[in-house]
Amino acid sequence: MPEMDRLQGLVEAGIALSSELSLDDLLLKLAETAAALTGARYAALGVIDECGTGLERFVHTGIDAETVAKIGELPRGRGILGALISDARPLRLESIGDDPRSVGFPPDHPPMRGFLGVPILLRGRAFGNLYLAERESGSFTAEDQELVGTLASQAAVAIENARLYEATTSWSEQLEALNEVGTALAGEFELAGLLELIARRLRALIGARLVLFALPVGDGSLRVEAADGNGAGAIVGVQLERTGSKSGAVLGRRQAERVDSLLDDPEIDQEAAGRLGVRSGLYVPLVVGARPIGVIVVHDKEGADPRFSDADLRLAETFASRAAVAVDQSARVAVDALRRVVEAQELERRRLARELHDQTGQELTSVLLGLRAVEDAKTGEERAEAIAAVRGQVVETLHDVRRLAVELRPKALDDFGLVAALERLRDTFSEQTGMRVDLETQIDGRLPSEVETALYRIVQEALTNIVKHAQANSVSIILTRASRSVTAVIEDDGLGFVPDSGSEGLGLLGMGERLSLLGGKLKLESSPGAGTTIVAAVPLR
Repeated sequence: MPEMDRLQGLVEAGIALSSELSLDDLLLKLAETAAALTGARYAALGVIDECGTGLERFVHTGIDAETVAKIGELPRGRGILGALISDARPLRLESIGDDPRSVGFPPDHPPMRGFLGVPILLRGRAFGNLYLAERESGSFTAEDQELVGTLASQAAVAIENARLYEATTSWSEQLEALNEVGTALAGEFELAGLLELIARRLRALIGARLVLFALPVGDGSLRVEAADGNGAGAIVGVQLERTGSKSGAVLGRRQAERVDSLLDDPEIDQEAAGRLGVRSGLYVPLVVGARPIGVIVVHDKEGADPRFSDADLRLAETFASRAAVAVDQSARVAVDALRRVVEAQELERRRLARELHDQTGQELTSVLLGLRAVEDAKTGEERAEAIAAVRGQVVETLHDVRRLAVELRPKALDDFGLVAALERLRDTFSEQTGMRVDLETQIDGRLPSEVETALYRIVQEALTNIVKHAQANSVSIILTRASRSVTAVIEDDGLGFVPDSGSEGLGLLGMGERLSLLGGKLKLESSPGAGTTIVAAVPLR
């Protein structure tokens, strides 16, 4: 290429490079431009890692994809490439193999003799090196070296701009992800769903193949509660031994670790790593105070190099702090819900005890008195009257006992399902209160037992509230089923009230907690004079 054409090409290349904002695209374009200006058959650019001892990124041109696949792992910075890392000065060789620092080429690598290496300096520090090999006509010249050096100086500014742009974009994406997680934490959430959200956002930001959360379970092992990425569906629910595993070791030490090669780490379960097909990892404990409550595991950065950077580790630690809050908050909610359930059970036991003592006990006492009247009867007629009275008392007592049994657990719910149990409840409620109850169901077949029980109790509690507080004339109960959820709507035409003004005393808190244990939600709508509507929705798993 004539000298003027090369200089013109250098100017055009500088303009083109300065407009490129993608760092990967910029590095590749830089290698291609250097090859075009010097007539080199092969060109590459290696980015030096943060330690300054090897290459963390290597882009190249001139070798076809099939040959690249046969060669295998990309260069790390040994031999001649390493010489440029340790001594950031241009290097021009007639024959690579004649240099004592050369370590040769891997199998299937195309032969290369002539070589030109030029460092790229950013603020006086080596960012990387341009490597050129096999000039089309003769050896590389001093003019080639000067031209590539000028190109490297121009490229340094473009690289700095691209890095700033990528950093700004990355910070923006991180802020967006952290805001999304923060919003989820502030609202109502299900732990598994929140962990899946964090795993998904972290995997996208880091560019990892797999992210998973493992939390301790009762038997001392760790259970994978959420995952995102390749094979995530098969991993969720898998239990890991806390002793003898990398996750357990990191959890015990409460210290995050980056593992560039799982194969070289003695704490790694090689059999498990082999099944997952993973090569590198980040292990970050979830810690609240000084208490370890789980671990994030991230595997394999996408691309040719599976290793993660220190920046990736810091980002994982940031997300781990949010996840730790979620896990701790979920545990607190679960404990509080359990406490409330126990309190509700105790209240129910006390109510039943009063019922048995005040009503059933008195009725049985009346039966005993009636039997004494039978014994004291003087004539057959008196005896017959006394027996009839006792029989009536026994029937009434039996009726009350059956009513209590239905309140505890309606037999129809177990035998025939939710719809039949609600029909029986509707009939009994209407008979006792004189209130009209309309029941509309759009459910065929049975639901999971825990869902049927929860919805039955919520309808039962809602009807009790209506009798006590609403002064309603009619009630509507609608039961609908979608593909992945079931919903009960209970509506009355009573007095209504202002929500959140003493409404906790209406059993609404207990209803909400009963639903939350199943991942469901309770919605309340009411206003003075406009009645009340309760909507209970439960997911079907």
